Amino acid sequence: MNMFALVDGNNFYVSCERVFNPHLIDRPVVVLSNNDGCAVARSEEAKALGIKMGVPWFQVQALARKHGVIALSSNYTLYADMSNRMMTVLGQFAPQEIYSIDESFLHFSGLNTDLTAYGQAIRQRIKHWLGLPVCIGIGPTKTLAKLANHIAKKQPHWQGVCDLSVLPETALNNLLAGIESGEIWGIGRRLREKLHHLNIRTALALKYADTDLIGRMFSITTKRTVMELRGIPALRLDEVTPARKQILCSRSFGMPVTQYNELQEAITSYITRAAEKLRCQSSLAHAVHVDIRTNPHRKQDAQYRQGITVTLMEPTCDTIRLTRAGLWGLARIYRPGYRYNKAGAILMELIPAGLRQTALFTHDTTMTDKTQTLMTTLDLINRRMGKDTLALASAGIAKNWHMKRSHKSPCYTTEWKQLAEAHCH
Repeated sequence: MNMFALVDGNNFYVSCERVFNPHLIDRPVVVLSNNDGCAVARSEEAKALGIKMGVPWFQVQALARKHGVIALSSNYTLYADMSNRMMTVLGQFAPQEIYSIDESFLHFSGLNTDLTAYGQAIRQRIKHWLGLPVCIGIGPTKTLAKLANHIAKKQPHWQGVCDLSVLPETALNNLLAGIESGEIWGIGRRLREKLHHLNIRTALALKYADTDLIGRMFSITTKRTVMELRGIPALRLDEVTPARKQILCSRSFGMPVTQYNELQEAITSYITRAAEKLRCQSSLAHAVHVDIRTNPHRKQDAQYRQGITVTLMEPTCDTIRLTRAGLWGLARIYRPGYRYNKAGAILMELIPAGLRQTALFTHDTTMTDKTQTLMTTLDLINRRMGKDTLALASAGIAKNWHMKRSHKSPCYTTEWKQLAEAHCH
């Protein structure tokens, strides 16, 4: 029998911070987005104070001062490393499909054991080895496993592990009746609103919806979600989370930028990040779009915003070629005399790497093989030795334009000089 588990880190960014700073435990903690803008993670204590996901930090500073809320800048290097460690541990228990930085599906099919007890063993090992709290949802389909995880988080009596497969149909339906349709995996805001118009407002209502009607009005994926709610496996992971059609990297600067070379550094850095993601999903880009803008909220400054799309002769995932195209475009849209506030790069017209269509007269197989080897080596070194161990010279060194992160914790696990220290008294 098919059986899946969805393992999800609780308040993952906050939990990663607490592993290395125990003083944060039981305190209201908020992790902020780029340039310390909005709340992207909250501890349970912060949620209890009414701090919403995505709220601008400046709007809740009075509340934060009153209740002693601790704000931290995003430390993505730490979170990514802790995620890799968690996924490595999870892979020891069952075949695995990583879904996001803090979520992974495990295939429990064929396990002849008490799955709830097995789930508790997983939770205990993750907590003991890494210090991270997780919840686990178990079900005969991935959609039900995802809902079970939601239940395990919201209802404490499950003690962090909810196995829907052991429930009688009536008990399962009672649980589904209490879950809003927007909580179902793959049901976004727009689809949720359309379902509400059909009076499909709960997971139970969608479970018993007419599959032919759902297929005609929405999509085959939504129809398969209905089947999954009925306990029939019908979804692959890539049907709910397909490879991205565009890859965007855009940041506001920590301070206004007026120099062209600093814009070059920023665009190079953004394209480098985007190209890494492009290779991770085994895709190629046929075009690069870059844009720059001033701060529209500073009315006293002269305003300028412009973008350009550069099409490549052949699709590629080569950081050097993509950066060269992006900087060529930047040179054509840059205007001196402005205080630039933000820049961005988008890799566009993506195709699977296996579908590369080469140019008739310019393709060089030897050069393609060398480029692939170079990019593979670049990614391997940066994964093993730390981000930007190897980087293009045009990315700069000082990076005075870098985003503001005034409350960033140390890189406890990836920088020798920032390793946590234990002091004996």
